[in-house]
Amino acid sequence: MMRMVASALPGDMADLARDCAKQVAELVGAFNLEDYVALFRGWDLQGLSRRTRGVHARFDALLQSIILAKEKERRDGADGGKAKDLLDILMDAAADPAAEVKLTRDNIKAFVLVIFTAGSDTTATSVEWMLAELLTHPDCMRKLRAELDAVVGRSRVVGEPDVAQMPYLQAVLKETLRLRPPAVIAHREAVEPIRVRGYTIPAGTSVFFNIYSIGRDAAWWEDPLEFRPERFMPGGAGEGVDPKGQHPQLMPFGSGRRACPGMGMALVAVPAFLAALVQCFDWEVPAPPLDMEEGEGLVIPRKQPLLLRPTLRLGHLPLP
Repeated sequence: MMRMVASALPGDMADLARDCAKQVAELVGAFNLEDYVALFRGWDLQGLSRRTRGVHARFDALLQSIILAKEKERRDGADGGKAKDLLDILMDAAADPAAEVKLTRDNIKAFVLVIFTAGSDTTATSVEWMLAELLTHPDCMRKLRAELDAVVGRSRVVGEPDVAQMPYLQAVLKETLRLRPPAVIAHREAVEPIRVRGYTIPAGTSVFFNIYSIGRDAAWWEDPLEFRPERFMPGGAGEGVDPKGQHPQLMPFGSGRRACPGMGMALVAVPAFLAALVQCFDWEVPAPPLDMEEGEGLVIPRKQPLLLRPTLRLGHLPLP
């Protein structure tokens, strides 16, 4: 994710960006007493506002440094004809005199901030949960590796173009998104009054959809708490159900015009990354059994970090 935004991002900047993105996710998902007790508003009794200002200052300084480094690289011609990253594209748009909308530096910062905060933590969390579920269900791991051997073979590393040819890999992704959605809720606003089960929802009301509960609803899913990718395979109850927001029982990215803008990338990049980890390494849990308890936050992390011992499985393969 960091390389897509700024391909030459130094290691210390990448680490700081990941740390800031993690703190943003924690703050957004934190319980705020001021939301429930009007008397406490403005007092910052939990220190959340203070922490938010601190993270904002660090993130803004980081983004400024990244942009300045990119501007120097472009002036010096140090890109060497490399493929453009997202920051290059944004700067090209800002410098285009014929552009209908003129991008400012603050616009570029805001765009990069959204990518870092909304894309990095959710992507890493999804990959972590997918791998943990596969290790907890070795039969699923064997099926995925059999599909990898059949579709990709052992002479090259799996890539994003292979994802479309791997239905079981896609089923593993869907099942993980059902059980462990990257976002717990989706937020909308009622544009006109509407009645729902006898209640009138006035126009302008904030409406929250519990994506987490929808994915575990027994009215939609048989044995909803079981990790079972086969339900999305041909003949399964979830055959034909996709996570793009067209099926109410599976909406991990929301739905409609305000659905997650990174959905298309996530549906390809996340399974491709997971597939490469499964293809190239054997994974051992140092202290079994693996703890599958969930943590707290807007993006549901594992309560305990996923600590594994990797062993090269196809170490002779060149990286793409």
